[in-house]
Amino acid sequence: MRVLILLMAFFLASCASNSESKDTNNRKAAETNASLGQAYMERRQYEIAMEKLKRAIANDKTYAPAHTLLAMLYDTLGENQRAEQEYKAALKYDPTNGDVNNNYGAFLCGIGRGEHAEQYFLKAVEDPFYETPQLAYANAGQCALERDDLDSAETFLRQSLQYDEQFASALLSMADVSYRKGSFLRARAFLQRYEAVGVLNEESLLLGYRIESRLGDAKSANGYRQKFLERFPSSKQVGQLAGQEQE
Repeated sequence: MRVLILLMAFFLASCASNSESKDTNNRKAAETNASLGQAYMERRQYEIAMEKLKRAIANDKTYAPAHTLLAMLYDTLGENQRAEQEYKAALKYDPTNGDVNNNYGAFLCGIGRGEHAEQYFLKAVEDPFYETPQLAYANAGQCALERDDLDSAETFLRQSLQYDEQFASALLSMADVSYRKGSFLRARAFLQRYEAVGVLNEESLLLGYRIESRLGDAKSANGYRQKFLERFPSSKQVGQLAGQEQE
């Protein structure tokens, strides 16, 4: 499972007065260009997005969201060194911002620096204005899971679910943690909770197949297997299921 990244929302400030300062005008220009950059990113028009985000930083180099979005764009393009530079710039100008810290943590986890990432997830939830602590905790849990630290993963994921008991990514990761710990009935329960609120994907179907196989429910296992093969025939995981139908 890829670690989640929350795109930041931008809200343009309302007009202050007829005597706006130069700094205020620069900030508003930065907000506008950052918003445009994000919109182009979402449409995968990366060249135009790059132009807008660089312009936002030229308008106001202290505007952390523009640095964060540019970092995310560089990450998307596989330019990790430039991405990290922009994340560090964002943290320089807004070190306590929950979105900035969560996104940087997700980036670090994605490039294999999970233990270093954890501090940023935890710093994100310390921000009293951060609206999605369940996301940062789920990211921390998934990151711990990827380095096989099952106990830490479970702790973080349970904290995520305390904020939102229906948070899909945390439920799916908890099913995975439970499966890896050999608690197959609990894994089934978490997966069923995920299926009630989430979308069936390669990971959930493959995990369902494995859980039901370990529980000895051949019918349910085959059901997951068939859904996987029908929906994701080109998946790299197909080889794990082909020819494994249970009697």
